[in-house]
Amino acid sequence: MNDPTANAAERAPNSRQTLDDLLDVMIQHPERRGECMARIERDFEQELAPLILDMSGFTRTTHQHGIVAFLLMIRQMHQVCCPAVAENGGKVVKTEADNLFCVFPDVAGAVAAARDINQRLDAANLQLPAERQLYASIGIGWGRILNIDEHDLFGDEVNLACKLGEDIAERRQVLLTERARDCLPRSEAVHEQELSISGLSLRYFELEH
Repeated sequence: MNDPTANAAERAPNSRQTLDDLLDVMIQHPERRGECMARIERDFEQELAPLILDMSGFTRTTHQHGIVAFLLMIRQMHQVCCPAVAENGGKVVKTEADNLFCVFPDVAGAVAAARDINQRLDAANLQLPAERQLYASIGIGWGRILNIDEHDLFGDEVNLACKLGEDIAERRQVLLTERARDCLPRSEAVHEQELSISGLSLRYFELEH
């Protein structure tokens, strides 16, 4: 059988369509699983620090002031946070509702961006009424993840960073996975935490501001 991606000469090797084609081959031709896995690892896997930001107060603000008011806050959050990501060496891969999904070449850059984001939001809040002030919770991971043409991210450290940023961190908190913590110097001030989720123990670290 010919390679189903061979005719897509202009397609990025790590595009979503290429990934879907390779997954289809694995489903239809199990004997080619090893070959396709090797290609996915070669073309899609990268060692990166995912940073997942969740904006605090979505439900409360929407209930009190309506969806347009919250959309305005999301837009303001993008204007404040996206430059901080770029200026610290990162890239915003995608936005979903009140979330930012970003990647950095190292954990130090992600941590610097997280601190910068909180500082910029604090400065912006000085000019905003209390009901429109902007706060973020942030999770940071580190490891080999699938980067789909810089439009989507998959991997265990992405999942953990999402869990930390969206479900566990409170506003202004920056939480790191164990792997992310291991990339920082021991002098970096963090507080170790542990949480049980669905019978599994999750260790993570809160960064001092």
